[in-house]
Amino acid sequence: MVNTNEKNNILVTGSAGFIGFFLSKKLLEAGHSVTGIDNLNDYYDVNLKIDRLKILYKFDSFKFIKGDISDKGDLQKVFKKGQPEIVINLAAQAGVRYSLEKPDAYIQSNIIGFHNIIEACKDYTVKHLIYASSSSVYGANKKVPFEETDFVDHPVSLYAATKKSNELIAHTYSHLYDIPISGLRFFTVYGPMGRPDMAYFSFTNKLSNGEPIKIFNNGDFDNDLYRDFTYIDDIVEGIVKLIPNPPTEKVKHEVYNIGNNNPVKLMKFITALEAALSNKLGKEVQFEKHFEPMQPGDVPATYASTDKLYSAVGFKPTTPIEEGLQNFIDWYVDYYKSI
Repeated sequence: MVNTNEKNNILVTGSAGFIGFFLSKKLLEAGHSVTGIDNLNDYYDVNLKIDRLKILYKFDSFKFIKGDISDKGDLQKVFKKGQPEIVINLAAQAGVRYSLEKPDAYIQSNIIGFHNIIEACKDYTVKHLIYASSSSVYGANKKVPFEETDFVDHPVSLYAATKKSNELIAHTYSHLYDIPISGLRFFTVYGPMGRPDMAYFSFTNKLSNGEPIKIFNNGDFDNDLYRDFTYIDDIVEGIVKLIPNPPTEKVKHEVYNIGNNNPVKLMKFITALEAALSNKLGKEVQFEKHFEPMQPGDVPATYASTDKLYSAVGFKPTTPIEEGLQNFIDWYVDYYKSI
């Protein structure tokens, strides 16, 4: 076990990303030294990534390296120079639908990049590697809530397939080289300074631009899509609590769900977003809604069992969707000075 009071030298990949930024900030506030690496790609607005980094630069114990984990030589130099004790790999090409358009980006970052990370962890003997998996590995699983023991060999998107591959590679390396590794299956993470490609963010952008929103549920309210929305602070808290608790079994690899364990129907989520906007703006707000067929790669439901994570670290997410969306809207209006 890693000492919970020990101040560690931690490498966070994807540190300019949504989860990577908030995690790095939390670790720095706790007194750890953090080296962040990010390629600052243009999958979404780079200015948002730069603004996140500006906040991290205020900490003396933060060092940033612009680099790509798919470049094995450069990554090895980062490990050799920094000698990280804890590695948290959040760098990845995200997005289910985008994987239909740019599959090469997913192989490069999520497969080659992940392999480079785990090779470096083997070569430099880290205390604990934590990496981002995804709820998308459950595919069209109809058994709910999703449990870590469920069969996950039928992904329905390339993105999901890369994340399942990460879990298999991690298990193999842990078995062969005795590396303590934990994977986290994230369930629809949202919050302030989040990813503009996510529904709650893109819907708000549409409203700001006077455009209708597209809802990919066929307009079927009785059989609506539902998601386990997980607020960013809960995600970060779960990771922080997991850091000093690496797996100790013979094969030191474990995978955990980290979700809200309280799925919300898409239309209820939209209503909560409208309410948050109305609260912030002091007037009633409603989206103009256009209903579309479900998209390839989307799944009808995500619903996390959080029992395993709770058993390991005594934590489960608790932030209700109304509170989390209000925090997002408050930030959005102040940040963009619009709507």
